[in-house]
Parts: sequence; structure tokens; C-alpha cells
Amino acid sequence: MKIVEASAACGLSADTIRFYERSGMLPEIHRGGDGHRRFAPRDVEWLTLLYWLRETGMPLKQMKRFTALAKAGQAGIAERRQILADHALALKAQRAKIETCEQVLAIKIASYGPRQSSETA
Repeated sequence: MKIVEASAACGLSADTIRFYERSGMLPEIHRGGDGHRRFAPRDVEWLTLLYWLRETGMPLKQMKRFTALAKAGQAGIAERRQILADHALALKAQRAKIETCEQVLAIKIASYGPRQSSETA
């Protein structure tokens, strides 16, 4: 599939896909006879993973390390697992912080009393 189709399938813009390719974060993307990139389903799976890593706030430096380890094959599995486990813990901490923020906001909103009908307009 072409970059436009890969972009639609994974959620990343074509510009971001090109950036990730230039940054060395993608496997080698094959090109057709016309010189255009041709993405295989496995490439789209990788792009989708990169989308979610970035969407969850993983820094680019860490993503680059993760992708370098993936390119190294079996030798990098333990460190890749650790990177993902550490990121999952960071997300868990972030989730707890957000839940606390929501509780604080709920208390503050309740302190203003019931909502008046004129406030809805």
C-alpha cells in the first residue's frame, strides 16, 4: 500500500511516517518501480505501534532506542520488554495523577452548588 493508505491505517500523518523513516525508526520500506514507498501489513503494524507509543507520551529518544533494539532482533528483546514495562508504569502513575485531579475538580464543581438553568445557555 502507498503512504496515504498506510497513514490512514495507522493514524500517523504521511509527514510523520517520513520523519520516522528518516530517523531510522522504521524497517526498510520497499519502493515500487515508480520510486514510491510500498508498505506491507507488517510495516503498518509497526507504524501503529509507534503511533501508540507516541500517543501515550513515550519520548522520541526512547522510541528510537526501542526501534534500534527491535532491529537487533532477539538480542534486544529483554531491553525492549523493560522499556515497555517502564513506560507502562509511567502511564499508571500518570493515570493515578489524572484521577486525583478529577476528584479535586469534582469537589470544586460541587462547591458551587447545583447548576442553574441560565448557566446552560
